[in-house]
Amino acid sequence: MDAASHDGEEQDLPATPGSQATHDRQVNQIPQATSLFEHTELVAGTRVFWRAADPPAGIDSPAPVLYVHGVPTNADDWTPFLERTGGVALDLPGFGRSEKSQGFDCSIVGYNAIIQAFLSHLGWERFSLVVHDWGGLALVTAQELHDRVERLVVINSVPLLPGYRWHRIARGWRTPVLGEMMMGLMTRSLARWFSKESRPSGEPWPEEMLESTWRHFDHGTQRAILRLYRSAPPAVLEQAGSRLAKLECPALVLWGEQDPYIPARFAADFAALLPGGKLELLPDAGHWPWIDRPDSVGTVASFLTQSSAPIPTDAEGARHTGR
Repeated sequence: MDAASHDGEEQDLPATPGSQATHDRQVNQIPQATSLFEHTELVAGTRVFWRAADPPAGIDSPAPVLYVHGVPTNADDWTPFLERTGGVALDLPGFGRSEKSQGFDCSIVGYNAIIQAFLSHLGWERFSLVVHDWGGLALVTAQELHDRVERLVVINSVPLLPGYRWHRIARGWRTPVLGEMMMGLMTRSLARWFSKESRPSGEPWPEEMLESTWRHFDHGTQRAILRLYRSAPPAVLEQAGSRLAKLECPALVLWGEQDPYIPARFAADFAALLPGGKLELLPDAGHWPWIDRPDSVGTVASFLTQSSAPIPTDAEGARHTGR
């Protein structure tokens, strides 16, 4: 589970203004928050857990940041990001420590409603948004509140776009009876084994991430996953992203190219639809790119806090950050 080292730690690299080394050092110099706070409160009739951090000293964020996780994880995904930017990461209902009510609407519509209620609960008028995997359903919220979104980061997210077809595990989950059997047969050892395919190194998830996910992978979370996938055939996904062009804020599409679930061509499609979109491809990273490339946490932080040099792009508008 040895992750790639942070470029910014190579202090002996020569740096000139505008060079990659200069950019990486700027990323590495972003201060870190000292404390994370946990909350559980009733939001629109549902108990919602979230973790929050104030921006580190010296960081002038243009707006507070909301982080939305995917399947099958929870807000713990975002701890290293919160330490760099401050903000809030919630456990979506059905996941982590939030309520897992049988009556909750585990669909794009249901989660959009709870996310909007959560923003109201926080009292945020403007906000930046970071999404990963199924956290991309919050892009529906962003489209509806497009004039309130300061900055947007899309990381290997479920494509709310034409042409996507579910990967083989998702197809199993979407199939009645088979999906329930797959969930019922899952063990911690199997989860560890399956986690290997999400990484180009073939190594399992870091132990802390595996433990956090497995600890909360109970019947309520399994039910939420099955309902969510079954609520979203390709036509529903495409319709959910039909207003992405309304999001005119600066946007970063950060994508691990070795994602076995979502091809990188959808990263380019996201970037093309977002008027302020820039694409950054990580050729040596998988579905959770910050595990394989810890320096990508700093890339996101610098984008959100406007403390980085402009992202250099090639002729096609993509920045490739290989090793």
